[in-house]
Amino acid sequence: MLNIALFGPPGAGKGTQSALLIEKYKLAYISTGDLLRQEISEDTPLGRKAKDTIDRGQLVSDELIVQLIEKRIIASADKNGILFDGFPRTMVQAYILEGLLLKLNTSLACMLSLEVPREELVNRLLERGKVSGRSDDNLDVIKFRLEEYNNKTKPVAEFYMDRDKYVPIDGVGQISEVFTRLVESIDKTLQNVWFNLVLTGAPGSGKGTQGRLLARKYNLYYISTGSLLRREIKAGSEIGIKVKDIMDRGELVSDEIVIRLIESEIRQHNNVRGFVFKGFPRTIVQAYILDGLLRRLDSSVSYCIELNASTIESIKRLSARAKTPQARAYDVNTDLIINRLEEYQEKTMPVAEFYSRQNKFASMNAQGDETHVFERLCEKVEAAMKMLR
Repeated sequence: MLNIALFGPPGAGKGTQSALLIEKYKLAYISTGDLLRQEISEDTPLGRKAKDTIDRGQLVSDELIVQLIEKRIIASADKNGILFDGFPRTMVQAYILEGLLLKLNTSLACMLSLEVPREELVNRLLERGKVSGRSDDNLDVIKFRLEEYNNKTKPVAEFYMDRDKYVPIDGVGQISEVFTRLVESIDKTLQNVWFNLVLTGAPGSGKGTQGRLLARKYNLYYISTGSLLRREIKAGSEIGIKVKDIMDRGELVSDEIVIRLIESEIRQHNNVRGFVFKGFPRTIVQAYILDGLLRRLDSSVSYCIELNASTIESIKRLSARAKTPQARAYDVNTDLIINRLEEYQEKTMPVAEFYSRQNKFASMNAQGDETHVFERLCEKVEAAMKMLR
């Protein structure tokens, strides 16, 4: 998801630019003021609670605000991301937003701050007051609001500066000029965001062949847990000795070993556009492990595609591979092949459901020759990339 916080003092043009960004990137719009007014007008339980607080002259609590935001994010699953207008406004809210997005398996891509000189802001707001008749667009109130903004939001800016997510944008000029600067900054941010693809499917569905082709075409790094483990076996390492018998039986190697190898591989090749994970995760537990690992690297799983081949087709492909130099020990025995296919159905199919619930999953027909399967797969990948942008 493309999640952006748009910041700027009163009069900086956040409302105007928000509308343009929402349209371009197909984002959901979250303004805490708008959310409160909507809930109150619809007379929802949250709205009644908020109205009661406001009627007593008190500020709406962060606890209530976060409930409103979470509700809106969940309802916006069909969007490419969220544009937060004027939130977070305090350090407490910055931590709240980070925790909330983490809970929802996403994160903030950047905080864009519209920078406008104070004198320009005052003039804009006074002019707006002449047109709108807003009572708060008078000189004394304007000065107070600008001072309050500076005092409260400076720590928030520093919070995102420390995380390399704060991007100042020159907010002076024509609307189209400022919008162009925002778009350039967002697109630059997106170029630095990894696209991480989980390629799943039954043994013999073509994950290895297609994963390597995808990596070459899209400048991704291909990570196959099987290849990593076979490399350790060939090197005669301590890990290799430990896992050889397990793999020869066609069984799964322990998560502790696999995750150490994957994390090391990612850290050694972090200058790519992202990663293709083949053969991992194979279980729900491993799906959570991969999420945790990528979170530590300020990333996440972008999408999961299942290569769907029939059982007969998978058996044919594995039996054919058994006659080549690329044969695996478990390819030469029909019982082992069937065991692996059954294990996939039992343990790995729930992984597809895991990503499907996050709207990060697609299944595609993997029958046919390598070239035609790759063409279909590229269509799925490019659709996923477009959705993320």
